Amino acid sequence: MKDAVILFVRAMLARAYPRVIGLVREPTWVVQETVLPVLSAAAYAFVYRGMGAPHFVALVFIGMAMTAFWLNVLWAMGAQFYWERDSGNLELFVMAPAPMSAVLAGMALGGMAMTASRAVVILLSGVLLFGVAFQPTSWAGLVGVVVLTLLALYGLGMCFASAFLLWGRQAWHVVNLFQEPVYLFSGLNYPVRTLGYAVAFVAGLIPMTFGMDALRQLLFPAPRFPPAMVDPLMPWPWELGVLAAQVVLFIALARWLLGALERRARQAGTLSLKGQ
Repeated sequence: MKDAVILFVRAMLARAYPRVIGLVREPTWVVQETVLPVLSAAAYAFVYRGMGAPHFVALVFIGMAMTAFWLNVLWAMGAQFYWERDSGNLELFVMAPAPMSAVLAGMALGGMAMTASRAVVILLSGVLLFGVAFQPTSWAGLVGVVVLTLLALYGLGMCFASAFLLWGRQAWHVVNLFQEPVYLFSGLNYPVRTLGYAVAFVAGLIPMTFGMDALRQLLFPAPRFPPAMVDPLMPWPWELGVLAAQVVLFIALARWLLGALERRARQAGTLSLKGQ
């Protein structure tokens, strides 16, 4: 048991290493991943300022920071196995003595570390350049929401990694399909309750929906901020419970999909072939 745990941890850290060290070895990625998103956030910020709603600028930078993690989940998690198959690495993952779940966990860990730099730069830009102010009402609650949101989000990314590969060449189209609609339905830049309870709870299948709703309640308390900035779907402790349930659900589902992936790889022998 001890040897299995050590092997899992080593494989996870080994898979996370390229994503973390890549920030240092390729400086141009840092510019692409940090400076360019700030320009996009600035455009929305000037729109809110022009409309006479400077408080709402804070929503833009919180949403943009979370968008970075969503894009990483889709492209660096969901489509990763599909790309690994085309590059010839998937066979090595399947045949390696380390479990595939360790490979996925390493992808998630490295992705979180890599994307955190982008999210931090976006938030700091909002504070330094646009005077965005945050007033957390509970640091423990804030840390809990951020951690559970990321765990649930990357648990969903683990599900995508296996499911997209099983779908074959449709993976690329599915990734594109899931990218844009989430910006609307998860309420990244506005309170999701605006869409109505029915739509909001369906959108809650994406962890960002409840995560963003809880973050606004914790970071923008009344009366310092307009109530319209928050308009919560439910109290943040309830949303914390929902996020914890999603962590368990998505990780369990990822393990099941990963088992189906490994069975197909070993029994059918067609997983590594393009178009199969």
